[in-house]
Formats: sequence, C-alpha cells, structure tokens
Amino acid sequence: MSFTPKLTYKNRPLVRCKNEVYYGSMSDPFVVFIQILTTKQEGNAEIADKVQVMVLSTDTAKPLPERIVKSGTRHGLYSALDIGNIWLERAEADAKKK
Repeated sequence: MSFTPKLTYKNRPLVRCKNEVYYGSMSDPFVVFIQILTTKQEGNAEIADKVQVMVLSTDTAKPLPERIVKSGTRHGLYSALDIGNIWLERAEADAKKK
C-alpha cells in the first residue's frame, strides 16, 4: 500500500514532524529539508520565523555532509518552501545533465 500525503505543495508531498518539514518524495533523487529555528506569535497562532533550508540527496550510501547539495536560511515558511522548490528543480536538472 503506497503512502498518500495529506499535504502537498506544487504537486510534491509535504510532511511535518514538530520543527522539521520534508518537501518531496524519498523515492526522488533529492528532497528539501526545512528546520524551523525560531517562531513568533501572530494573534493566537505560532508561526515559523527563521528557518534553515537544505536540499539533500536521498542516496543513503553517502555520509550526511556529502548529501547536502545546497543550504541557507530564510525568514518564514513560505519563503523557505519557495526557494526550496527552486533549488530542488535545479538539483534535479543538474543531475539529469550528468
């Protein structure tokens, strides 16, 4: 039985566990890992403020430092998802060229 994600962003699965968000499928060559570093209160809601964004290779044979393709920090979850999607598409395009 295959996993069907409840949340998607631009037709890719989006999975959150506490302060970590994975964007993409582990069956693809790359995924975006987002770690929420700080949050702030907006009314009754707690929203992500500062986040770390990383494009990771899903090749588990490599050690973690070698799996990081690109990383950076952003303010806000939407900004992180937006840049993560761009980086993910570029990493996939570069991998196809090789």
